[in-house]
Amino acid sequence: QVHLVESGGGLVQAGGSLRLSCAASGRTFSSYAMAWFRQAPGKEREFVATISGIGGRTNYADSVKGRFTISRDNAKSTVYLQMNSLKPEDTAVYYCAAGPVRSYLLDAYNYWGRGTQVTVSS
Repeated sequence: QVHLVESGGGLVQAGGSLRLSCAASGRTFSSYAMAWFRQAPGKEREFVATISGIGGRTNYADSVKGRFTISRDNAKSTVYLQMNSLKPEDTAVYYCAAGPVRSYLLDAYNYWGRGTQVTVSS
């Protein structure tokens, strides 16, 4: 069982930056691929980025490539999402997820946090 808690969301102006964190419980954090998804009002939850458990291999949605960076610290059981050059269309609730393999599919992830709100003003 993995318990995930996101933090770091907030209100930021367009062009600004935020760093999200997701703290995980359990002693097997490094065995999980981790991911960030987001859900804007009235829209379906969508993939943002994922990182492997060991080795740090990453994948990004095209909409955030070059602006967002996912990373992890296995010693701290924490995954991060550094978001730069934020746009109003990045406004959403951001969710952290853990699963056995990297994937852009929601169903690939077994554990989810409750989310943190990111609002980007124009």
